[in-house]
Amino acid sequence: MGGSLYVVPFEQLGINDVASVGGKNASLGEMIANLSSLGVTVPSGFATTAAAYRDFFVENNLSEAIYSRLDRLDVNDVIALADVGAHVRGLILAAPFSSAFLEQLTASYQALSAADPKQSFAVRSSATAEDLPEASFAGQQETFLNIQGLDETQQAIKEVFASLFNDRAIAYRAHKGFDHRGVALSAGVQRMVRSDLAASGVMFTLDTESGFADSVLITSSYGLGESVVQGAVNPDEIHVYKPALAAGKQPILRRKLGSKMTKMTYSEDRTVGKTIKTLTVPAAEAMKFSITDGNAIELARQALVIEQHYAQPMDIEWAKDGLTGELFIVQARPETVQSRKDSSTYE
Repeated sequence: MGGSLYVVPFEQLGINDVASVGGKNASLGEMIANLSSLGVTVPSGFATTAAAYRDFFVENNLSEAIYSRLDRLDVNDVIALADVGAHVRGLILAAPFSSAFLEQLTASYQALSAADPKQSFAVRSSATAEDLPEASFAGQQETFLNIQGLDETQQAIKEVFASLFNDRAIAYRAHKGFDHRGVALSAGVQRMVRSDLAASGVMFTLDTESGFADSVLITSSYGLGESVVQGAVNPDEIHVYKPALAAGKQPILRRKLGSKMTKMTYSEDRTVGKTIKTLTVPAAEAMKFSITDGNAIELARQALVIEQHYAQPMDIEWAKDGLTGELFIVQARPETVQSRKDSSTYE
């Protein structure tokens, strides 16, 4: 195992690396490599590989201890599920990383944080069977935001590995007939955009309600985007008309003000899992749109470049940096609900 590749910079990844780093991380590399020159801005980072996860299991003899428990588990027994899940996650969190993995992780982390030692990172999960149309594991594993320092990053990666066995993920795989052994996890470590000081959200390159393909739907709220992704906040909605955008005309079709009652921001606590907090948004601020029309048009422009590259409707997470005013794409995946519907029937 001496020569295994455990950590890869996003810049060296592409869409053909899904088996190694999962859909999420492969897509980030694909956009950095192919779309940066077209004005799509993606924060840099690196991914741990499926080999890192699998070798970690082998080196710590985790497979037998974990899978034998899962094979006997009845996931419909919620008490047993909680008990086995906690036991399995505990085994993973207690196991050490190998020196080979730590060496590669340290080198990648130092390269990424060289410009700013105080830089903080998002550590996200990317399951290697994820983003297949019939197997959407998106959102089942953990995300850790505002992680600073090598030790905390290491800890967050281990928490991400363990989250492959949170109760919901175990039950989902069992119900869908996926073998637990067939899924591996890649952790993506990405430079944080200071959207805690601005806004962030999700956009779709079609209208998610009607399936109308000539519109980009942008949702936006103050603070870190996780609250929009989780549905914890009612965001602003802006519809941008693609043909008008392409023609250089005023493309905004309509705006809807969201209530945006809370926002997620950085906390002072450096403990993994406690690095962010939720605040109440002042009423006067909530009554304003969280991004400008100019921001919305620029986001829609980037969304169209991404959609054209992938040649299918996309579900894209974005963030605005409150320090620089820059807009970043932090994730993109194929949109899987509307675009699969039969357009000849109306429900």
